[in-house]
Order: sequence, then structure tokens, then C-alpha cells
Amino acid sequence: MGILNLTPDSFYDGGRNNSLDDALKKTEQILSEGADLIDIGAYSSRPGAEHISEETESERLIPVLRAIVSEFPDALLSIDTFRSEIARTAVNEGAGIINDISAGSMDPEMFQTIANLGVPYIMMHMKGTPQTMGSQNDYEDITTEVCQYFAYRIQKLKNLGVNDLIVDPGFGFAKNLEQNYEILANLEHLKSAGHPVLAALSRKSMIYKLLETDAEHALNGTTAANTIALIKGANILRVHDVKEATEVVKIVNQMNIQR
Repeated sequence: MGILNLTPDSFYDGGRNNSLDDALKKTEQILSEGADLIDIGAYSSRPGAEHISEETESERLIPVLRAIVSEFPDALLSIDTFRSEIARTAVNEGAGIINDISAGSMDPEMFQTIANLGVPYIMMHMKGTPQTMGSQNDYEDITTEVCQYFAYRIQKLKNLGVNDLIVDPGFGFAKNLEQNYEILANLEHLKSAGHPVLAALSRKSMIYKLLETDAEHALNGTTAANTIALIKGANILRVHDVKEATEVVKIVNQMNIQR
């Protein structure tokens, strides 16, 4: 899953794809480097990011989405939003997946909307909001709590007839460095829910802080973390650097073939 951020303030690539031409060029690059799907976001969810209105998110997202659907009609597009109305509009414009950082907790209409739309739904673990999550990382047993978080929401969605679900443990969201690596080490436990697991580790602070560098210089660390995630059972890698991630996938797949 290649990342296409349309925000001015995302932690790594904020402002790089804000024009329509830049967004289309980035889309072409993501696809040419081997991505199976593209995750488009117009709301920055980095820690402490500014909260923007639904209107602003829509104004950033919908024109670009329409252009991508027109230029790349075969591309599978995921929309990174926690707002049900944005999700509904995006699917009507040609998106095929909704990726919700809040797993329905920031919009009570999201689960029913997903049921009505009939599209795959990615739900991520987070406590609080992007503005408050930094202070909400108290856990007795983080792996167990994350698994329970998903079990409850999966049942609610199944009661609505939604079965096409993907879970994302939310690396960097309401978790400190040690907690992030505990989740990575125990990633296979998320498979117990019976749904694919998405790992979104790309250039995050859990990597660059540990390596005493910054997001710009965190590609090598990201590659290492992505390799571990795949070995631990991740089915999808959400990445800024598609070419490098597809190489990791090929190597891990070849290793699995030889077993």
C-alpha cells in the first residue's frame, strides 16, 4: 500500500503532493514501483496535528480522487478518513476501501456507513485523537488490550453484516517506543481475529528515534521493520517507499516458498 498524503503537515511528506499535478505524478510513481493499492489521506494524523474541518478535508481530497480515478481507472484506492460522510462521498467517486484510524470511535455513523457501502474496512487501534493520543499510552498488557479492542469492534461490524475487515495495530498511535516494539514482536497475535493485518511502520518515530536520526533518514530502519512485520504475519505494508517495500515482499515470499 503506497501512501499519498494530500496534507501540508504530515510528518514525512507533508506539502509534497498538494497540487493536482504533483499528486498525479506521485500516483504514477507509486503504481510503477509495484504498489497493489494506494492510500489517499487529506487529514494529517501525526501526533498533535491540527484538527481540520470536514469541508477542508473534502476540498483537499475529492478533486484529486476524481483525477486519479480518471487517469488511473484500474488503480485500487483506499481513503484514509475517520469521517463517514467523507467515506461515503469517496466511495461514490470511485474509492474501493476505507482506512479509519479511529476504528469508528470518532464518528458513530462510520460502522453503519461501511455496512451500507459494502467496501473493505481497515480499522486501526488508537486511544484518544491525534491531538490527545500522546498522553494516552497506559496499558497493563498492550498486546492483549489491542486484541480485545479489535475483537469487540469486529463483532459489532459482523452484526451489521460487515466481514471484509483488515486490522492495523496503530504503530505510533497512543504508544511509546517500547510499546510499539512489543506490538511488533507479538504481531502474530493479531491474526487470531481471522482477518488480514496491516503494518504501517514507514519512517515513524519508533524507528528514527531508536536509531537517533530523523524521518528523512529512516528508510533503512523502515526496511528492517517491514521485514520483521512480514515474518510476523503482516499481510499489507503501508509505506512511503514502494520500490524498497516490494523488494522486501519478494525476499520474504521467496523465503516462505523454500520452507
